[in-house]
Amino acid sequence: MYRERVSRVPDAVLWWSTSPGSATAERRVLPDGCMDVIWADGALLVAGPDTAAHVVTDRPGARYVGLRFGPGTGPVVFGVPAHELRDLRVPLADLWPGAEARRLTERAGEAADAGPPLGAVLEEEAAHRLGAAPRPVDSALVGAVVEGVRAGLPVARIAADAGIGERRLHRRCLDAFGYGPRTLGRILRMNRAVDLARGGTPPATVAAVAGYADQAHLSREVRSLTGVTLGALTR
Repeated sequence: MYRERVSRVPDAVLWWSTSPGSATAERRVLPDGCMDVIWADGALLVAGPDTAAHVVTDRPGARYVGLRFGPGTGPVVFGVPAHELRDLRVPLADLWPGAEARRLTERAGEAADAGPPLGAVLEEEAAHRLGAAPRPVDSALVGAVVEGVRAGLPVARIAADAGIGERRLHRRCLDAFGYGPRTLGRILRMNRAVDLARGGTPPATVAAVAGYADQAHLSREVRSLTGVTLGALTR
């Protein structure tokens, strides 16, 4: 069972998931340009931005609580450029000073059993770190890149509109998203296509609405980024 809600932290989603209690389950986490902090099995993990689907095998009854940060926000919370965590899952203690990681892990452990909800503990810490960050998120640039790639604009146009060169834009994107603007655009377009398909839109219409050349192009991109067909993702 998976549920989520809009977080009190700007541009973030709080989510929680419980695996079936009868058998080991496998699930496919699609790349989305985001980074998460996740409470799992009594520990806090950080999920970096993925370039392809991440397959997770859950033990029966496994419970997770996570805070997913929108593109560009995670690096400020975790204190490292996004590309350093690309396609990785690492303990929070590997990124934060030991005392800070232990403090949050202890608070999360207490909240998991009693007291304030675990999600509220994660939100409180994330909000604090965003507010105290010495170099806040360049929200204007992040927003312009996300909006531009979603609209299918050429990278040169996005860079020109932002008033910087393409190479500098690429470096800024690596820090904020974990990959360049072209890869970000492919991932965001794929997610839109999957959402449309899961909502019942026919594949040919999905391809046209999401900006693919044709249905075959859609199929190739979905398989390349997720490892399975669009049909498999919607079953």
